[in-house]
Amino acid sequence: MTVTQVPQMGPTGGLAQRYARALYDYASEQGALSDVLAQVQGLRDAISQSADLRTFLADSRLDAHRSSEVAGALTEKLGFGDAVRRFVGVIAANRRLADLAAILDGVLALDASLRGETVAEIRSAQPLTDMQRSQLQARLAEAGYSRVSMIERTDASLIGGMTVRVGSTLFDTSIAGRLTRLQNAMKGAA
Repeated sequence: MTVTQVPQMGPTGGLAQRYARALYDYASEQGALSDVLAQVQGLRDAISQSADLRTFLADSRLDAHRSSEVAGALTEKLGFGDAVRRFVGVIAANRRLADLAAILDGVLALDASLRGETVAEIRSAQPLTDMQRSQLQARLAEAGYSRVSMIERTDASLIGGMTVRVGSTLFDTSIAGRLTRLQNAMKGAA
């Protein structure tokens, strides 16, 4: 397993964190934090499992009005509450649907952090099974991360294997990572 130090800042930077904090604070003030967190996890899972949904969210050609309509219909159909529906509507109106997954991850990471847990972002070529999840939890505990909240993403570009990011540490066992390291090693040998 290769360990690489990388910066934690994602492509959206503090933007996702600001939106995440806003939703978290709003849900907390309304006394609906546990319901909103469950819905955030459900929406994050839906995005992770649906290539069509990811394509829609990334489509910058849709205008803000049409994006808001579709996002509202989608969140209503999925049975999400008023707070999450309105939040996704604001994200759509601000033309930030491409950042929605990162924002939802930010909400989950903020919650985990406030509960004293470390956040581990797991990217795998295929969705993890329950057995793989428990094995990964055990390995992270062995590495000193006993209270870990896992955020899972499916990324076919990894070809196989997975990457696990905990803070600024990246554990990369993916085939794509191995191929990149091999390519870099061959460049150095030439």
